[in-house]
Formats: sequence, C-alpha cells, structure tokens
Amino acid sequence: MASVQKGSVIVIMGVSGSGKSTIGHMLAEVMECRFLDADDFHPASNKEKMRKGIPLSEEDRIPWLETLQDTLRESLLDGKTAVLGCSALRKHYREILRSADPKYQSGSFSSSVKFVLLDVEAKVLAARLQIRAAEGKHFMPPSLLQSQLELLQVDEAEGILKVDASSSPQAIVANIQASILQCRGNP
Repeated sequence: MASVQKGSVIVIMGVSGSGKSTIGHMLAEVMECRFLDADDFHPASNKEKMRKGIPLSEEDRIPWLETLQDTLRESLLDGKTAVLGCSALRKHYREILRSADPKYQSGSFSSSVKFVLLDVEAKVLAARLQIRAAEGKHFMPPSLLQSQLELLQVDEAEGILKVDASSSPQAIVANIQASILQCRGNP
C-alpha cells in the first residue's frame, strides 16, 4: 500500500501491551511514512515515575501530549503522513492530538488526525506485560495495567476504528489498511 492522504496522522492507541509500537512500526513501513513512538517523547521524570509503579498525573501527561501535538502539527503543515503510537486513553487527550490539525474545530472529531484502538482482553495484556517485564524491555510495569484500563474512555461519536489486537501483527495491520481504504472510499 502506498501512502494514504498526504498531511494525515494515524494514531495507534491503547493501553500498555496492546501492541502500539509493533503495529505502528509495521503500518508506517507499509504506508511508507514516519513512525513516532509517544514513549520517546516522555521526559525522564515521567519514565521514572512509571518505572516505580506510580501512575502519571494530568500534570505529567498534558505537557507530554502538547509536545506530541506540536510534532504532529509540524508533520501536517509539511504535508507529511505519520503514524503515532500513543496510549491516548482519554477523550481529552485525543482532543489535544486532534488539535494538531490547524483546520480542526474542537468537538467536531473531523480532523486529519485519526485514531485506531488496539482492543485486547485484560488477561492477554497482563500476560504480554509479564513477558515484557521479564525481558526488561519497557519501563512500564504490569502493576500499572489496571490504572490504564480504568482511564480508557471511548466515545462512539469520535469514530475511532476499533481493531481486535489479539491476532497476529500482520493480520492487525492488514485489517487497519483495509479499514483505512474503506474509510477513504477507495476500492
């Protein structure tokens, strides 16, 4: 699949362990665009809090989301397509990211920033996080999973594409691609 609409962002969202980085990387490669991992934009203080098992507060998250917003805006203004892997758990957080689109009108949900929720059962997520923790591959401990699940809000009016993320990464990416094409009215 070649690039989709220029000047657009697809946010691969979900709780820790849902596959945002894996799927985001793969989707960006297929779409021939840039992948951004929101975890790379966290300040050291946020990563340290999470490493210690302390959930982030709004005061921790908002500056991080605003940094992401600025990065996305730059990409959109340059007419580039990007895929962002970001938890984006709350509607308010997604509004900040949607606002990266200079043409976005608050509350309309019509933006060049689109969201794909990687939906996975809690027990599958817990198992994934246990493996990741044992391998020392991530700063987010399994103990914070429940706080993330409690934060997750999805409003049907937002038009978030919900994808079953319990299958293979290749199947998930193919599902997202097909849905993107369908949403854009392509054959």
